[in-house]
Amino acid sequence: MSRSPVTVVGLGPMGAAMAATFLRSGHPVTLWNRTAAKAAPLVEQGATLAATPAEALAASELIIISQTDYTAMYDSLGGATGALKGRVLVNLGSGSPNELRRASDWASEHGADLLPGGIMVPPPGIGRPGAYVFYSGSESVLDRHRETLGELGDATYVGTDPGLAMLYYQAQLYLFWSTLSAFMHSIALLETAGVSAEQYRPFASDLVGSLASDGPMGFLRIMAEEIDAGVSPGGANSLRMQAVGADHVIEAAREAGIDVAGPTALRNLFWRAVDAGEGSNGLAGVIQAIRTPETAAS
Repeated sequence: MSRSPVTVVGLGPMGAAMAATFLRSGHPVTLWNRTAAKAAPLVEQGATLAATPAEALAASELIIISQTDYTAMYDSLGGATGALKGRVLVNLGSGSPNELRRASDWASEHGADLLPGGIMVPPPGIGRPGAYVFYSGSESVLDRHRETLGELGDATYVGTDPGLAMLYYQAQLYLFWSTLSAFMHSIALLETAGVSAEQYRPFASDLVGSLASDGPMGFLRIMAEEIDAGVSPGGANSLRMQAVGADHVIEAAREAGIDVAGPTALRNLFWRAVDAGEGSNGLAGVIQAIRTPETAAS
């Protein structure tokens, strides 16, 4: 069975990995990159290097854009807008949600469909089990190319708003980064008492695993339910008590001589929620402070 052609614009580590994945699956692949020399290894594998962006757009209906930001897309394709008509631009670069919405309008003005995406895997994981990509925009356009896009990872559709894929992407990145940063802070704290990272790791693994479980410590589920219901029961485990505990984490970090910026930001968030009247409620009450930025409250 013949595979549909794909054009890949941008050959950084992510774009090159995607192009190689399509080639292995038997898709005819056309490439365009501002630095043409980067295409050489993929051309050796059977890809075609287009001489111009217009030539790259003409080669395929499905255009995969893997560039640093949306400005790069305009820089690359802005001089070839006449070739955009009828094309599906799958932009897997990063940007703000509003930037993606404006880009969707720009594509529509030139007769193209934009499918913004957020790819939740590093380059070596492209096309491997567990890889997935958030998409938003037109679901019918996604469905038309779902099989091909599935070569990169599970195509996870999140809604019609073009900016929604980036919101999911950034939410996941923030959760990922902040969790691992907290893990490193915990390691640094324990290191001052001679505890190794590997000695601590099983305890961290148990805690993180329990948070995602359906058991009594499954706080991801518990907090999602409470936040959606607009409740935050405190009882014997009030937010005020946890804010005091956050003070003690900072004291311990200072005594250990390690950085306190992360714990201080968390402590300040807790106390701001307490000062706003959430002290007798539970930890889910912190979301009220998150929803109301400090600059808006001052």
